[in-house]
Amino acid sequence: MRQEFEGQCQCGAVVYRVTGVTATLFVCHCTECQRQSSSAFGMALWIREPFVELVSGAVKEWVRTMPSGRKMSCQFCPDCGTRLFHTSVGQTQLLSIKPGTLRDTSRLQPVGHIWVDSKQQWFQIEDATLQYSGNPESFDELICAWSAFNEAAKKTSEI
Repeated sequence: MRQEFEGQCQCGAVVYRVTGVTATLFVCHCTECQRQSSSAFGMALWIREPFVELVSGAVKEWVRTMPSGRKMSCQFCPDCGTRLFHTSVGQTQLLSIKPGTLRDTSRLQPVGHIWVDSKQQWFQIEDATLQYSGNPESFDELICAWSAFNEAAKKTSEI
C-alpha cells in the first residue's frame, strides 16, 4: 500500500513529501552513520517506488563509497546540513529516508539493527530483535519483519 510521508530539515528550509511503499525500518550502528548523525546510530526508513516532491527548498548531494564499493548519494539541506535521504547511485526503486526528519514518527519502530559489532557498548538491543554483525547479505529478513510488524499493528488497531 502506498503511503505519504512529510518531513523537513532542522531549519525548515527544505520541506518534502514522499509517496511510496514502506519496505522496512532499521537502525544502523556503523561508524559512518554514527558520524553522520552525530549520535550512537543512524536510522533508515526504506521506501519502494518513491515519488519525492520538494515542497520548498532544494537539496545538495554528497556521494560516498560504501564498504561494498557501491556509491551512495546522500541528500541534505544546504543551509543547516540535515541529512534527509540516501539512495544507491544508479538505482531509483528504493529511497532511504532519515526518519528523524519526518513530521510524524509516532508509529515507527525499527525491526532490526545492522553493524552491531560497532555499536556503542552502552546501547542495549532486545534479544528478540533482528541483529547483524555488519551489513546483511540480504535485507529480505528485515523486509519480512517490517511486514509482520505492520500486520500485527493492523490487527491490534481493529480490536
